[in-house]
Amino acid sequence: MGLFEGKSKAERNKIIAAAALGVVSLITLYFAFGRSLFSSGSTTAKVTVKLSPTPTPKPGVSVTVNRPSAALPTAGEQDFIYQTTAVYYPGSISAPEPGRNIFAFYEPPEKCRGEGCPSPTIPPPPTPKPPSPTPTAPITLVSLSPQTVYAGTKTFQLELNGENFTPDTRVYFNQGVLNTNFINARRISAEIPAKLVSGEGSPQIIVQTTDGKLYSNQMFMTVQAAPKPTMLYIGMIGRKRFNNDTAYFTETDKSPPFGARLNDVLAGRFRLIDMSPAEASLEDITLGFKYRIPISKGVLPGSAPPGRGTDPNTPGIPIYNPPVMSPAEIPGIPNTIRQQGNPNMTDEERKKQKEQMQKQDVDDEGDQ
Repeated sequence: MGLFEGKSKAERNKIIAAAALGVVSLITLYFAFGRSLFSSGSTTAKVTVKLSPTPTPKPGVSVTVNRPSAALPTAGEQDFIYQTTAVYYPGSISAPEPGRNIFAFYEPPEKCRGEGCPSPTIPPPPTPKPPSPTPTAPITLVSLSPQTVYAGTKTFQLELNGENFTPDTRVYFNQGVLNTNFINARRISAEIPAKLVSGEGSPQIIVQTTDGKLYSNQMFMTVQAAPKPTMLYIGMIGRKRFNNDTAYFTETDKSPPFGARLNDVLAGRFRLIDMSPAEASLEDITLGFKYRIPISKGVLPGSAPPGRGTDPNTPGIPIYNPPVMSPAEIPGIPNTIRQQGNPNMTDEERKKQKEQMQKQDVDDEGDQ
């Protein structure tokens, strides 16, 4: 039966093309890999090396030694070595790490169970390091005089008692140096300006030299708020010649008013030094602080606007609510008594009126 029998022309062309393609492939493989691809055996080169004895060199005579040359491997041997020898490329991703066995793994020992197992050793707790002792100050500060002052006090002298004072030591008030007067090794004094005690607080007091080599322990002075008058000023009665003018005060909106004349002491501490229809002036007889109390503008009980529970001029003090009265009336004083002064009169107008009344009194005495 022929190869092309019963085949069409197109099928015969396909068979011829496939046979031609196979022949071309075999020729290409032959030129690429040589005869070793089609032969099962390999060519072995037999090399015979003949060693000649090394002559003994004599003085002045050069000796040439003929060494056998190594034979190069044939093409088949080179192909075999190339195909069967593994090549290590460190830069390749698939290359294993050098010196590491990827099949080795750690197997933890089995846990001991039972009474024969040793008890775990617990390390002792670390011993805390003892704190270093605070060094003793070279200068000892024992006491201050005064220890407590009121805020707003005028400039005063502070006396300090201690040990190891020197002429070079200075008093520091809140890290600020003061003018210091050295008296002896146990006593010094310093001047405290009024601006340093204008507010409340606990300032630090220390003694040290300007170079910082000698220093003392620290102490604290107490600056507390000064007592203030708590009474309300509700009005005054001015009489002819300004003799026996009386100012009226009250402690609360429910307590009855009480009167005071010039130089009277109120609440055992505050002296009345001046009065006017607008305000009264008091002076602390102990500290010398002066306070101005404006007249309290009260309203009827229950008619105070929302949020007005205290006098805005004296926070924390309730508003005095006097009864309804005419502008000329004063609580407890009959209307038949002549009253001097206009509530709306300024201090300057009041002073002119006082001078005019005194002048009239002098003229009246001359007529008599």
